[in-house]
Amino acid sequence: MTTCLTALSKKRLLLGITGGVAAYKAAELARLLTQDGIDVQTVMTQSACHFVGPVTFQSLTGNPVYTDLWEANAAHTMAHINLSRNVDMILVAPASADFIARLANGMADDLLATLCLARDCPIMIAPAMNRQMWENSATKRNLSSLQNDGVKIIGPESGAQACGEMGMGRMLEASELAETVRSAFQTGDLLQGKKVLVTAGPTFEAIDAVRGIINKSSGKMGYAVARAAMEAGATVTLVSGPTCLAPPIVDKLIHVVSADDMLRAVQAEIAQTDIFISVAAVADYRVAKASQQKIKKSDKKLSIELILNPDILMTVSTLPEPPFCVGFAAETEDLEKNAEIKRRKKNLPLLVANLAQDAIGSDESALILLDDAGKHVLSKAPKMEQARQLIKHISLLYKQ
Repeated sequence: MTTCLTALSKKRLLLGITGGVAAYKAAELARLLTQDGIDVQTVMTQSACHFVGPVTFQSLTGNPVYTDLWEANAAHTMAHINLSRNVDMILVAPASADFIARLANGMADDLLATLCLARDCPIMIAPAMNRQMWENSATKRNLSSLQNDGVKIIGPESGAQACGEMGMGRMLEASELAETVRSAFQTGDLLQGKKVLVTAGPTFEAIDAVRGIINKSSGKMGYAVARAAMEAGATVTLVSGPTCLAPPIVDKLIHVVSADDMLRAVQAEIAQTDIFISVAAVADYRVAKASQQKIKKSDKKLSIELILNPDILMTVSTLPEPPFCVGFAAETEDLEKNAEIKRRKKNLPLLVANLAQDAIGSDESALILLDDAGKHVLSKAPKMEQARQLIKHISLLYKQ
């Protein structure tokens, strides 16, 4: 922990705050980051000042707060250049729909937008807005444009909003944003320039028009891995089976249903992939002949013929020139033994093992990483934390 704080104490962050009720969370965020030893410089838009006063952030960070492009006391009157040159990263939290639109279109009509345009450091934004604004096609276009420009988008999440509605658009909590910043400072370039393909969630194999076979998988671990890979600088494609989760903002998201759907999606992407992380709980079997209509209930026994589904991970790992492949194994007994058998059978450089009864549906998990050097135990922790540790381990093995 001391080493972590020492490393963070050398980091400088520019915290941009735009107008919105979520600006109150930015005060707690500034406190947490300053507590970590990070030097936080705050820049606020005029709209932000209507929600939280600049003096709050000056008190929390110990640094002056900038709000005006034409600050008379700004060093050399070039704050829009100097502020972005003297930091290691920019985080805009909250990032309103208006600011996202201006940033995506290269506007420079206030101090925050101008210094973001003049930056030579990484930038992350934490969106916060009404659910309908988040779902608006214009916002989606702007976010896509920012992603293409290399801007990292953190959140949002679904929940209660200030307007009284429920839905996507709620800014992540300060503690989660602080952990994202810590991770970015520590792992921000581990996978820079690498293309990562992640599969997540279950697959659904139809029995008839309304019934099917599905594995018990929430998709939480796969989504966490995709987000951790994004934080580490990778270009991430996420292939997701059906889940109830809001997916992380990745470079490319592909929704699938069945194992065959997932296999086709993976095969279409694999040639451009450096690292393949197979987290999805793919159903081992499917119905030989699914009914197009609902099978009516009767007093008679019903027999269904099942056939093997394709093994997606094996298909990829046995390619003539496979990417670096990482597999997952959820076992109910003899965890290490069964997981190592699977790793060797599929010729994987790394396999992640856990007990199904402890991990499925949970927000936490204990993991065992199995590679050619042996086993590495990750004690029970939140899945996002485990995903970050996994990405660090993958980066070490990949560079060998």
